[in-house]
Amino acid sequence: MNKPKILVIDDEQTAVRNLQHILNKEGYEVLVTQSSQNALKLLEQHSLDLVLTDLRMPNVDGMEILRRVKELSPDTEVVMITGYATVSSAISAMKMGAYHYVIKPYKLDEVRQVVREALEKRRLRRENMELKERLAKKAQGGVSILTEDPGMQKLLQTAREVAQSDCSVLISGESGTGKELLARYIHEHSPRVAGPLKAVNCGVFTEELLANELFGHEKGAFTGADRYKIGLIESAIGGTLFLDEVTEMTLAMQVKLLRVLQEKEVLPLGATEPIKVNVRFLAATNRDLSQMVKEGGFRQDLYFRINVMHLHLPSLAERKQDIRLLAQFFLDRFSAVMRKPVKELSPEALTRLQDYAFPGNVRELENIIERAVVLAAGERIETAHLPAEVDIKTFPAPEAEPTGTTIPSLDDQERKYIEWVLAQTGQNKSKAAEILGINRVSLWRKLKKYHLED
Repeated sequence: MNKPKILVIDDEQTAVRNLQHILNKEGYEVLVTQSSQNALKLLEQHSLDLVLTDLRMPNVDGMEILRRVKELSPDTEVVMITGYATVSSAISAMKMGAYHYVIKPYKLDEVRQVVREALEKRRLRRENMELKERLAKKAQGGVSILTEDPGMQKLLQTAREVAQSDCSVLISGESGTGKELLARYIHEHSPRVAGPLKAVNCGVFTEELLANELFGHEKGAFTGADRYKIGLIESAIGGTLFLDEVTEMTLAMQVKLLRVLQEKEVLPLGATEPIKVNVRFLAATNRDLSQMVKEGGFRQDLYFRINVMHLHLPSLAERKQDIRLLAQFFLDRFSAVMRKPVKELSPEALTRLQDYAFPGNVRELENIIERAVVLAAGERIETAHLPAEVDIKTFPAPEAEPTGTTIPSLDDQERKYIEWVLAQTGQNKSKAAEILGINRVSLWRKLKKYHLED
């Protein structure tokens, strides 16, 4: 943390030296001057937390110093130094914005106390201003993650701490738990917040298209490349790049990404010289990445590069006390957007939601509330406005214990779960993809992988 910076102005050399000695011992950065005219120059050259100025000085007096300080930096505190004969003037100065005054000959403890209190007042004012700015930012679309769950609150605390570093973070969790939202949360709490945040879903592109999205290309690099295209990595310089569904990358693409992480440079397609990039990488997956490494589906060296810090988002079923909070949040938002008078959920509807397993997690809850607001005619959401699948209170639990001598693999569990969701939705692939928290292309790939195509 930067030391508080203080300017001491007094035409008496002994007074200046004494104050400088006292305040330096307290750990402050201290500037001193015996010239009030020089003081005016210092006020313009430095960002100051506190000014201590003698009230009576030749050429420019303390009242003029006070006026100039408040013009240049209204938040900078001013303490007046005065003799007994000018106490009334010091009180007048306080009415003009001075924090306090000390009377010559002053006691050292008194000076320390007044300075400490003045700096504390400035610190609290600045913190209050920063809080208002953050709240205003959230009101304008900043990231806010709502939770009353102790485990989730601890996770967010860890995320804020991790955000201050520049390390790569792997975010894991089921589909629909809010992995991209957490990535945005980390970015907004990081020193890179002023820089861009770019996101790409690695599961919706072929290898060639993903390479073009990430690395960009030079003009003439291939047929149809009629102009230079900046890649997402280059466009994220100074900021953060979020790689969603990173496990969907091919092994060849993983090699290319690993080089970027190691060398901190990117080579656009068709280029001859690499471009240096200063980018923080966040990645997300809903799969067991360590298991994929063991099975050869994901490179171990890349795994260690992106998994410097690991944050796991709990499912909505694991944070059921948040269902009421999130449901009301979505209800308020959609009723405002749709200009409908819906204000609350009936106790029965809320109970139905709290009993539901939410295989699609928070994203599914959001979709359910949006649908309910569309259907609601009055001020309350009733059970009739909820989709039929909300009647389903449980879904097949993973086989935690081995059956016979065989322990089911992650792929076996995923295949069974997809089959179950398809059965519950009447083989409606759009609805199944929505509940699973993936797009139709990713669902199609999984259906092909597990030979579940029609």
